Amino acid sequence: MAEVFRSSMLKDPIRQDVVEFNDKGVTFRVNKLIGGTDNFVFYSDISGVEIDNGLFFATVRIIPRARPEIVIRNFSKGDARRIKEIILQNVPHNRPDAFGNPLR
Repeated sequence: MAEVFRSSMLKDPIRQDVVEFNDKGVTFRVNKLIGGTDNFVFYSDISGVEIDNGLFFATVRIIPRARPEIVIRNFSKGDARRIKEIILQNVPHNRPDAFGNPLR
């Protein structure tokens, strides 16, 4: 499960944000004009995901436990929904139990 999503180059061709999924967590690369930040967050440390929809693009806000929120911008609306879906599928309290029932 190594999926990678990149923000749109149409809105900002210099600063392209990247979301990379693996089995244990998510890596968020937020690029700035000079430098940027890489944040790795375990799925179990994510407490919420929010999407702010614009006219053409969306902003995804990841809310980890005991850390400041991570904001990634300029994703297509479809990619933003898919990012949220993958994260929520892998967050432990949203996974079904061994019998297929959702945890409460």
